[in-house]
Amino acid sequence: MHDSEFQLPRFLRRSDAAKYLRDRWGLPCATRTLAKIACISSDGPEMHYAGRIPLYTPESLDEYALKKIGPARRSTSDTGLDTTHERAFLKQASK
Repeated sequence: MHDSEFQLPRFLRRSDAAKYLRDRWGLPCATRTLAKIACISSDGPEMHYAGRIPLYTPESLDEYALKKIGPARRSTSDTGLDTTHERAFLKQASK
């Protein structure tokens, strides 16, 4: 296998991960927010550890951002619950 065929994953430290979410997705995110989510919730982005240092991949941050962003709406009164995506989510959640 040639070096050009194998690409190592890119890892971001927590501060860079928060910046990535702000810059790429426009999500308000602080370094401390990611730290808190990692401690109290399983809803945060997937991470790896190098010793005690958490590392995030851009792919896991993208998945997290997409989960955080809700469905498109046409007005403030639109609940967004009549979209196919939301119906599938509600059906799955009710099981």
